Amino acid sequence: MGYINLPTLDIDFLRPSKMSFDTKGGGLEGGRNGLGESITIETSGGGVLIGSYEECFVQARESHEYINWVAARMNSSVRFMNVPIKSDWMGPFPVDTRSIPRPIIDGIPHSDTSLFSDGAGYSQFTVFGTMGAAAALNAGQITLNIYGAERNLRWSDWFSIYHPIKGWRAYRYWETTDPVPVTETVEGVVYTGSQYVLSLDRPLRESVPAGTRIEFARPRCVMKFPSGFTLPWDAQGFWQSTPTIQFVEGF
Repeated sequence: MGYINLPTLDIDFLRPSKMSFDTKGGGLEGGRNGLGESITIETSGGGVLIGSYEECFVQARESHEYINWVAARMNSSVRFMNVPIKSDWMGPFPVDTRSIPRPIIDGIPHSDTSLFSDGAGYSQFTVFGTMGAAAALNAGQITLNIYGAERNLRWSDWFSIYHPIKGWRAYRYWETTDPVPVTETVEGVVYTGSQYVLSLDRPLRESVPAGTRIEFARPRCVMKFPSGFTLPWDAQGFWQSTPTIQFVEGF
């Protein structure tokens, strides 16, 4: 099975009370020096993304159906899905009047100000980026243009890139240059933003051409269940369940 055209986990529907994402296994033990300290050798492929959503709230009939679908698809640990990272709170997003970040604006009407028949409108991300320069497979640095950001990039943020072969992959950075102004035409619209050079926590999974779009809102990564993990269907009184779902980057 390939890494593209995959379903995306609906994490808002499952309402987890805890999440965890990490990069694991970016180095190898390389013996010890004269002081008895271990020497770590970095691997060229970098670490592997792992994650979990814990204590999801499942009670409605549709929620039980959804959990069973996820389990039926993923329990073999050979099939994949896109797992979003719910980094809404920490991203460089504009904030509303309550100082709550807004990665996504919804309720956008048609050009005649009307909405769909169910009262819903269009939605769009408030912040996005593009590749300011092409980057090769396993590149540890990228040039990124970002538009709509409420603040400068500083410590680190999660973002994702859609690779034609490897599909969605999520990254974060550990170092950034100072921003410089940049203007770019994206799909016929002129945007003004900032350009950075970022040092990634793990190398690119695939070469990326200049101009490729980069997503900061709900960054996604192709993932599978870790070997030995399964998602059982269980329920307590009043049909309540609080399952935990574990993931590891798909390869």
